[in-house]
Amino acid sequence: MFQRSAIVASALLGLSVAASAQAETELVVVSWGGAYTASQQNAYHDPYMKTNSDIKIINDDSAGDAVAKLRAMNEAGNVSWDLVDVVAADAIRLCDEGLAEVIDHDDALAPAPNGMSASQDFGDLLVSECFIPQIVYSTVFGYRNDLVPEPMTSVCDVFDLAKFPGKRSLEKRPINNLEWALICDGVDPAGVYDALATDAGVNRALAKLDTIKGSVIWWEAGAQTPQLLADGEVVVGSTYNGRLFALIEEQKQPVSMLWDWQVFDLDGWIVPKGTKNKAEVMEYLRFATDTQRLADQAKYISYGPARKSSAPLIGKHASLGIEMAPHMPTDPNNSKTTLLYNYEFWADNRDDIDVKWNAWLMQ
Repeated sequence: MFQRSAIVASALLGLSVAASAQAETELVVVSWGGAYTASQQNAYHDPYMKTNSDIKIINDDSAGDAVAKLRAMNEAGNVSWDLVDVVAADAIRLCDEGLAEVIDHDDALAPAPNGMSASQDFGDLLVSECFIPQIVYSTVFGYRNDLVPEPMTSVCDVFDLAKFPGKRSLEKRPINNLEWALICDGVDPAGVYDALATDAGVNRALAKLDTIKGSVIWWEAGAQTPQLLADGEVVVGSTYNGRLFALIEEQKQPVSMLWDWQVFDLDGWIVPKGTKNKAEVMEYLRFATDTQRLADQAKYISYGPARKSSAPLIGKHASLGIEMAPHMPTDPNNSKTTLLYNYEFWADNRDDIDVKWNAWLMQ
């Protein structure tokens, strides 16, 4: 009798363990990898999983291909992602194409500590009804200060192979590259997007990029330029300012920031249409986008939180102990010349310009 009871108890225990394992929900969260995903892991994922043991967050670093992959998943009727980190222009495209869920920001997201609604707290950064902004960041250049004859002070130094010889790294997409090319070809920064709206303007930008094309290593993931700089394979390269912060301040590499004509942009979340875990994702999002969590992310990476209420809570780096405010792209010393990324322009024109860009790359 005892033996039979033990067998039954063991079987019940096994069923209990199995049920517990089945109860765990895995959320596939797509982001950019490297220092940025690490900042999300520290500020959002780990604290959430600590208090929600039934949730396991799986990181996927495919954000750079999010639009194409979500289109393919939707066409196949098999959406395997639960939450996707995208730039604002891609959020607008995905929303327009019906590939992202519409979010009632005030219903879905936590208010500010003072009771201000989420929509008021995020303000103008809510550029799409499907988009939940996390950070203001910039795409900027870093250069090896030990491999150049003198400090680089202008973004146009990137196009000066005679004065600053060596390889460059540029992102393998038209965004930002075309803007910088036009500025350095003499176009008034205020007229850059008017120029890019014409075939002549795009051709002019590509012609300027032709002058350095043979010296370019193209990158597709934000972690690549920091590695190329650290290895000395390039003397200057574009990437996100937070990646360069990690390279300079955490890794102590001989790299300096070139803030001239940094491009301000927004990055945030969309919930893909068709996710099988929408309820769980929305619970996570309410936590991950509240005032404190967005401020916490700034302890690990130098991106400005998207909520107004988070800004006063920015303090020191979690491990370095340095004040983070001076390392933000919005700091007055860093933002003397800035280009505001035109979300609507790229949402409307990206596909057409991509065709020209890809044809140019193949030449």
